[in-house]
Amino acid sequence: MIDLHEVSVRQVRGIGAQKAEELGSLGIRSASDLLEYFPFRYEDYHVRDLTEAKEGEKITIQGTIYSEPVMQRFGRGKARLSCKVVSDKFFITAVWFNRPYMKEQLKPGLEIVLTGKWEGKRQQMTVSTSEFVGKENSRVGTLQPIYSVAGEVTQYGLRRMIAQALAQYGEMIQEVLPHELMAKYDLMPRKRAVALIHNPADVSEGNKARRRMVYEELFLFQIKLQAYRAMNKSRADGIAHTVDSEAVRGFVRALPFQLTDSQKKVVAEILEDLRKPFCMNRLLQGDVGAGKTVVAAISLYAVVKAGSQGALMVPTEILAEQHKRSLERLFEPYGIQVGLLTGSLTERKRRELLASLQMGLIDILVGTHALIQEDVFFRKLGLVVTDEQHRFGVNQRSILRRKGMTPDVLTMTATPIPRTLAITAFGDMDVSTLRELPKGRKPIKTYAVKHDMLERVLGFIDREAKAGRQAYVICPLIEESEKLDVQNAIDVHAQLTHHFPSLRVGLLHGRMSAAEKEEIMTAFGANELQVLVSTTVIEVGVDVPNATLMVVYDADRFGLSQLHQLRGRVGRGEHQSFCVLLADPKTEVGKERMRAMVETNDGFEIARRDLELRGPGDFFGTKQSGVPEFRVADMMADFETLELARDDAAELVARSEFWTSIEYLPLRQYLQREQVLTGELLD
Repeated sequence: MIDLHEVSVRQVRGIGAQKAEELGSLGIRSASDLLEYFPFRYEDYHVRDLTEAKEGEKITIQGTIYSEPVMQRFGRGKARLSCKVVSDKFFITAVWFNRPYMKEQLKPGLEIVLTGKWEGKRQQMTVSTSEFVGKENSRVGTLQPIYSVAGEVTQYGLRRMIAQALAQYGEMIQEVLPHELMAKYDLMPRKRAVALIHNPADVSEGNKARRRMVYEELFLFQIKLQAYRAMNKSRADGIAHTVDSEAVRGFVRALPFQLTDSQKKVVAEILEDLRKPFCMNRLLQGDVGAGKTVVAAISLYAVVKAGSQGALMVPTEILAEQHKRSLERLFEPYGIQVGLLTGSLTERKRRELLASLQMGLIDILVGTHALIQEDVFFRKLGLVVTDEQHRFGVNQRSILRRKGMTPDVLTMTATPIPRTLAITAFGDMDVSTLRELPKGRKPIKTYAVKHDMLERVLGFIDREAKAGRQAYVICPLIEESEKLDVQNAIDVHAQLTHHFPSLRVGLLHGRMSAAEKEEIMTAFGANELQVLVSTTVIEVGVDVPNATLMVVYDADRFGLSQLHQLRGRVGRGEHQSFCVLLADPKTEVGKERMRAMVETNDGFEIARRDLELRGPGDFFGTKQSGVPEFRVADMMADFETLELARDDAAELVARSEFWTSIEYLPLRQYLQREQVLTGELLD
């Protein structure tokens, strides 16, 4: 049987070099890619009765042209064409924009089918497509698939190419799901599902075909993760660290605070993983301020005591410098050397640092993505910690991992993901969660106010400063933008400096040099600056316990999780802290964000609402965040199927016959093609 993944799209009749290149830009290179390029919705051309139509709905109706068309011209080359149409007992106005050529075709008495937006109040339809009754190749009575297209590829052209691929290769489509799972969920065969998803007779048939392909897509994703996981658990090619439990207990006892129960549980899980001879791959998630950094420090301490080096990779230089300082304070009594590698080091200092690292004189290296440059070599890398993992691409994390022989990996995020979704999306990772906040933390009081209350907000800043406290003021832009009517940091800094002559107001943004940023943050940390105007460069990890007020200009411009991160910069000391969101949201999404921020301080609830508002693609960061981009499945809408697929895949992989029986050969071939069986590390 021919493997359609191996058949070039050029072998589909009618597709030449030019068309193949255009399809390549959509990721379509093989016959299989073309057949599995599924529509994301359908346009329904079944004729409806106007009595059923809802205001603003797109529908198809049939009627008779009643009057001569009227043309109105306006602007440069723009035209509005209208005529009266009788459809059953309705007498409506049909309107076409910028199609003057149709004037000659619209003759009274002709039967016509119109598809467009229905405006019941005005008894009018704005027509998107129309055709006369009796036309060959009519769309009337069909569901037309709508695909994601770009460049020179058109809907009509793509439909023709897919139809040709189905005619040529449709019979060669191979089943991949085991019979038992198809029977369990009453799924149609793959061959039929691929044909019907492109060309369903009605909505219900299209939904059945989609249901089959959604399950298959999620199941194949899970079988890949579960098979990798099963193989990795049995491969003793990691480092079995000799963890000195007594030394770790002494380190924890010497901390200036007590660990929460949640932190103790997570530390125990990590230490257990470090002792095992396979690679740890653990996601540590916790709300803002839940104490992930100290868990990472304990893990790094255990690895260094066991004779290996550690690496901590963070997204910004400010955060790298802060982590270096806090780790140095913790490790100083133990003689552990902490190095810092960022892009702003001088060439001489960089060379000295890299030489020390390679000789093993540096125990822990903290840095930005500079850590993964080619000339960075460790003597014995045992643990890689990445902070705010959704900001790093998959490739960046795997390059760092490959700098050690097979180091353990701890991935941290303060963007909490609903636990079941995390386990399912990051199926190849163990997930640890910090739910508690350290004792004594007071919940931050959050207010959403309109910009016309700015004077009162400025009075609030003044009161906090007079009480000896400090404030952050966050703006979405650095400089004035012609396109966006939003506050920018440079202007706000000037305004606040003028408004508060007795206060010192600092400015921080991403275009400043590392030395300038460091100087500003040091001054703010020492309370030499009472107000810090900043862009979101301070979003993660910056820790100034005396800062009690966070003001965010144009807050509706930020995502929910980002707002929650910003709010987490305050509330780190003994005093009550506040967050004020200045916004005049115009959209429902903007209003919902403000509501969510005022109603809850719980990062997991914020994450759930953010996921609903934004969808997983945005929520997890870029396309290379490690969360899959599914073709037909939707991680939110199809979440229950995702969980079923995970359970089915885990159960199947655990069976010995999965690895030997002829019934599961298509799945093993899939795993081979995806390189899961080659021992390549999944990321």
